[in-house]
Amino acid sequence: MSETQMTEMVLTNARLVLSDIVIDGSIQIRDGRIADIASGRSTAPGALDCDGDYVIPGLVELHTDNLERHLQPRPGVEWPRRAAVAAHDGEFISVGVSTIFDALRVGTINVDGIGHYAPAVLEAEQALNDLGLLKADHYFHLRCEVSSSKLVEEFDSVGDDPRVRLISIMDHTPGQRQFANIDKLKQYYQGKHGWSDDRMAAFVVEAKKNQARWCPPNIAALKERAEKRNFAVASHDDATEDQVAESVAVGANIAEFPTTLEAARASRSAGLKILMGAPNLLRGFSHSGNVSAMDLAREGLVDVLSSDYAPASLMLAAFKLAEETDYGLPAAIGTVTRNPALAVDLKDRGALEVGLRADLARVYRAERLCVTRGVWREGERVT
Repeated sequence: MSETQMTEMVLTNARLVLSDIVIDGSIQIRDGRIADIASGRSTAPGALDCDGDYVIPGLVELHTDNLERHLQPRPGVEWPRRAAVAAHDGEFISVGVSTIFDALRVGTINVDGIGHYAPAVLEAEQALNDLGLLKADHYFHLRCEVSSSKLVEEFDSVGDDPRVRLISIMDHTPGQRQFANIDKLKQYYQGKHGWSDDRMAAFVVEAKKNQARWCPPNIAALKERAEKRNFAVASHDDATEDQVAESVAVGANIAEFPTTLEAARASRSAGLKILMGAPNLLRGFSHSGNVSAMDLAREGLVDVLSSDYAPASLMLAAFKLAEETDYGLPAAIGTVTRNPALAVDLKDRGALEVGLRADLARVYRAERLCVTRGVWREGERVT
């Protein structure tokens, strides 16, 4: 907390989304923590009238690729690191996200134009944090490309940083997982890089050779490091029961973006928390032609939502989940607050409960849109 921060404040005339119910009431904050929750209006001097807006926990984002978009806004364009981080931070705060796991790729592959950027990002975020310029609470999620010959070297260059709390095991080799549909793969890569059919074919051959050579030793190395540091571990794009079993063997506790109903059901049976993309849920389908997040939600198979590549999708998808499924608003908001927090062992946030951090968002909901009218981090207003 800053020295000038108010030690006590009250938000009143709010629709408070608690863990199991929504009430019209007031919430008292003292020294950065939630001190009291009560129904009805508060008569406390200086209480902030929320005009009937929702007050929910600050959102918790576990997997966002948004920072890469700021680091390289166009192919070949390298943006200053601190400026990119600051813009990324401000964008997330503007849509109610108070805790962000910035996903950084380790394991460069030949098509990665941005190179090994993780160390520079960690340095930039630390510098901004030391200056008091970051509005959200930032951690790191290392996206580990297990078919890369450079994975272990790049992982070890940043993996001991205490801000790294989550790793995901990724294999984007063509013909399986996210890109089981080769036509979708070609559409993505050829559209992004402008490749000819011959160049695309050569890439597929090279990628499959790298998978056979590097995946087994890399996965073993990641398992060893995860056990040593007690990282939360996420699978990525599992499509079959066998792939889910492999993820469990590595120590996964989160199933990121299962691509089929079969994999989602197997993940639930194995006790993994299922994370799906908020853009997928909003649009009603996957851009890669995989299973619909809404279809999984209707079977109760979505525990956590992630904005992935679209920050504004997180809040919108949670409200859509509440309105179009049996989740109800408390459980739907839980997919973007308490559930992700607990999945990475952040037990001090993600719910409106006495004693937890006062990470809050004030939200106006109308015409299927969400307007974030205020965000507080540990009781301090940051927007």
